[in-house]
Amino acid sequence: MTPPPRSSTPSQCTCFRLRRASRRVTQVYDHALAPVGLSLNQYSILRRSEREPRVLGELADELGMDRTTLTRNLSPLVDAGLVEAVRGRDARQRMVTVTASGRERLVAAKPRWRHAQAVIDTMLGEAGIARLHRDLDHLDELLRHHLGLAA
Repeated sequence: MTPPPRSSTPSQCTCFRLRRASRRVTQVYDHALAPVGLSLNQYSILRRSEREPRVLGELADELGMDRTTLTRNLSPLVDAGLVEAVRGRDARQRMVTVTASGRERLVAAKPRWRHAQAVIDTMLGEAGIARLHRDLDHLDELLRHHLGLAA
């Protein structure tokens, strides 16, 4: 397969470069997870909710999404019976809990996620992955402070 032609002028926009790389990485994971009927976003929601019910707002924050985006991403999982949205301690609080079917789907998905992870890890090597994770975590921390978000 011939690689696509490279752009003649690389973008100086950091956001563009991050989003382009993110879309391509997501494609690797989505392709790996497709046989079990999950996207990477759906897998991430299930993984972050599997241990205990999660408050919707806290889960959205952990995933780096706003609540409306998380709600939109939850709809297919609720429709498929993989999660339930239930009331929290007070009626205004919504919680996400993974169902037995959701746990079964996660068991099927985890080896596929690990395969996608290994593909990316192999591309960058151990030192490259460690550097990437360190740089991304640092950037996330700086952005949270810049945006006035709790650490």
